[in-house]
Amino acid sequence: MNKKAFYLLGCTALCISLSVWAATPKDINYAGKGSSFGSGKYYIYNVRCSDGSKKVISAWDDRKTWCVGKSKKNCSNDQLKAAKEACK
Repeated sequence: MNKKAFYLLGCTALCISLSVWAATPKDINYAGKGSSFGSGKYYIYNVRCSDGSKKVISAWDDRKTWCVGKSKKNCSNDQLKAAKEACK
């Protein structure tokens, strides 16, 4: 095996291992309610990530829209997608 092929194989293995070790949501718990002038009420959830960090996501429009943080930015229609984005 030549050096270029060995280097390429090593880089590929590194990229795969980094994606496996990325933080993922482990637990999602209801934390409370909030309200925003103009946008209405929302629900706050705490997300515990696999790397030990804790993040916040919020649910808007009667839990139809899920956003990272407490604002209507970086949103999804799926709770798990929002939690995964928060743990990145």
